[in-house]
Amino acid sequence: MELNEGMVGDALTRLKRAHGQLAGVIAMIEAGEDCAKVLTQLAAVPKALDRAGFKIVASGLRHCQDAQNRGEQPPMSVAELEKLFLALA
Repeated sequence: MELNEGMVGDALTRLKRAHGQLAGVIAMIEAGEDCAKVLTQLAAVPKALDRAGFKIVASGLRHCQDAQNRGEQPPMSVAELEKLFLALA
């Protein structure tokens, strides 16, 4: 299944936010910031990535369900989407 920005717009926004957070963490380390502050910011990065991944899977589920409702063959099976979902968990 090919992704497009319309399908995953919110996930793309979350990924850009995570990218910015990670860049901020790198800058904090390079500037010699306090360890606790760095780790607090670093902890936010995987959460943002996880949420983006779950959003993409959810968009895929909706996309496949819409195709099925139109009588078309979905681009991915439920089993394939489940496998992707579990890869994130």
